Amino acid sequence: MISYDYHQPQSLKEAFQLKNSIPESLYVAGGTDLMVRIKSRELHPPALISLRSIQNLFGVKNGNLIRIGAMTILSDLINDPILNQNFPILIESAKSLGSVQIRNVATIGGNLCNGSPAADMAPSLLVLEAKIRLQKGKKSRDVLIDEFFKGPGETSLDCDEIVTDILLPPLEQDTKTIFLKKGRVKMDLAIASVAAFLKIEGNTCCAARIAAGSVAPVPMRLSQLESFLTGATLSPKLLSEAQQFASKSVSPITDVRATEEHRRHIVGILVKRALEKLVGWNSG
Repeated sequence: MISYDYHQPQSLKEAFQLKNSIPESLYVAGGTDLMVRIKSRELHPPALISLRSIQNLFGVKNGNLIRIGAMTILSDLINDPILNQNFPILIESAKSLGSVQIRNVATIGGNLCNGSPAADMAPSLLVLEAKIRLQKGKKSRDVLIDEFFKGPGETSLDCDEIVTDILLPPLEQDTKTIFLKKGRVKMDLAIASVAAFLKIEGNTCCAARIAAGSVAPVPMRLSQLESFLTGATLSPKLLSEAQQFASKSVSPITDVRATEEHRRHIVGILVKRALEKLVGWNSG
């Protein structure tokens, strides 16, 4: 029988005090991944410190930056009017994650803190150039999301820090975004996923941000592909070249879900399809 203490603090201050007083205790958000690791005996924490009752970690607030509380569950994120109006790519990402039951429990912060290369929310947040706010005690720091992921299961979080917010700068006008994902079945982890951001003037790509998941040790921006697209004249030939460029830009592994070669193939297809949809061409 697996046993551990369970604490439900009402404030960040109380959460930090508990963490300091119980060595090797763990914070828990939705628990959709953490509880699996505990049940499989991969982790043996003496106590779990739930963040569910800390109200200022929930919800979406509009301002100079749009703030998403890290404990915001995905189903609430999907229904939020601010995000639907300003960042529909996040809605697409959240809808792709698991089942309705999972989305009613899983949180946006928890999805990121697992450090999974397949984190569904990560590629979209990468192209939105989000920042992650981390707090420990009275001190906080903001980390660019492309600096947050360090390796499979590893992030820049210190052991006593809590992710409190995801911060999003406003999108410029005349920009378009999209998120696409390919899994073995509908609710499976991604074989590959792609998020894309384009700013187009006439027939020219003025700015491009492309990110991919499940095709490297961490969710990643395809910076060389972005440079290739920026300033280029849009054409079917360019998008076919972008497909090949994407396939060569990633470093996937072979596992039970897909081979390295299949992942390279899929990420190229997803990039081309995403660009075609943003440009307004049929994806074939």
